[in-house]
Amino acid sequence: MAGKRALVILSKGAEEMETVIPVDIMRRAGIAVTVAGLAGKEPVQCSRNVVICPDASLEDASKQGPYDVVLLPGGMPGAQNLAESPAVKEVLKDQDGRKGLIAAICAGPTALLAHGIGYGSTVTTHPAMKEKMMAGDHYKYSEARVQKDGHYITSRGPGTSFEFALTIVEELMGAEVAAQVKAPLIMKD
Repeated sequence: MAGKRALVILSKGAEEMETVIPVDIMRRAGIAVTVAGLAGKEPVQCSRNVVICPDASLEDASKQGPYDVVLLPGGMPGAQNLAESPAVKEVLKDQDGRKGLIAAICAGPTALLAHGIGYGSTVTTHPAMKEKMMAGDHYKYSEARVQKDGHYITSRGPGTSFEFALTIVEELMGAEVAAQVKAPLIMKD
């Protein structure tokens, strides 16, 4: 199952843990991860002032698709930037049209709502985003730490980042690889 590829879309104000932990876990699993800067390839200041250097601009990275998963971190105003971006909409519509895996965490699922992705699916978000996500009755809501429904994986926040990332790994690489990645992390069961 080699050769899996992930696109993580990074915007100013993204939540650091929800970006770095999935990138790290997916790379440990052998997934080729591209961190794509929404505004270009310049370093991105995240929500807690950690600066992350993207691998490429979203404009360039989107031309290198398709990807096996497109991942949207949360954080504010990072998720809002994703929700307002026509480029993110284009990437998500393409991924959704191919039934490619789409993963979003914390406030990240609000970009799915903004771009009309996954209507009718069961999702979860950070508790503070539940009301926004449920406006218009486009989704069913779950309180699960990680929720998978079809080709959508959503999660709740920084504290669920490891479980979220391992769910993506399991979906793309299988349970055995996910277990091999998890074991040395010394996570609670």
